[in-house]
Amino acid sequence: MTLHVMIVGGGKVGTYLAQILLADGHTVKVIEGTREEFQRAAQELPADVVVFGSGTDPNVLESAGIRDADVVAAVTRTDETNLVITSLARFEFNVKRTIARVNIPKNAWLFTPAMGVDVPLNQADLMAHLIAEEMSLGDVMTLLKLRRGQYSLVEYKVGPRSVAAGKAVRALNLPQECVLTAVIRDGNLLIPRGNTVLAPDDEVFALVHVSQLEVLASILKSPE
Repeated sequence: MTLHVMIVGGGKVGTYLAQILLADGHTVKVIEGTREEFQRAAQELPADVVVFGSGTDPNVLESAGIRDADVVAAVTRTDETNLVITSLARFEFNVKRTIARVNIPKNAWLFTPAMGVDVPLNQADLMAHLIAEEMSLGDVMTLLKLRRGQYSLVEYKVGPRSVAAGKAVRALNLPQECVLTAVIRDGNLLIPRGNTVLAPDDEVFALVHVSQLEVLASILKSPE
């Protein structure tokens, strides 16, 4: 599915995001109102992608094609600007999905649907939670976050003295919001079934709700 995405903020974050989306085949417009940043973005992106102007100006947004946008991402360095952009996108132009960058963590409480924000991206908060999660879960490696961080795709190696070693998947009493998606054993990929018996040193991939990560870890790791 090809999306029409408008990115307001042509700094390094906005430019990098645009490059990823373009590589995936999506249609992208980047709006930047600072001449220096605009010139830099114009050198790194196709000429028809970057638009010079203020992202808080409804006329600029409309001329750049916001009425055709499926998603608007406000990623400027100013929280107030990002909130104005998402409010315009949602309430003036009825954009289906809005994303806003949170630069100052203490402002995060403002980034709500009432302000036109569907998804707030609080980089400091995400990093802090990721570090805390990795420290608390030992050998669990988080590969991907889904549904605004509610679910994680994780990788874990089965400990030799763990509850899981030598048992079939159906006997593990896994958390309700957890499913094993793959097992790598001796370099071979296995699709886990109910009768699949896990062995020590198996690399297990699981999709799990963040509230159940510690429960999953207690099943797969060796007791201390």
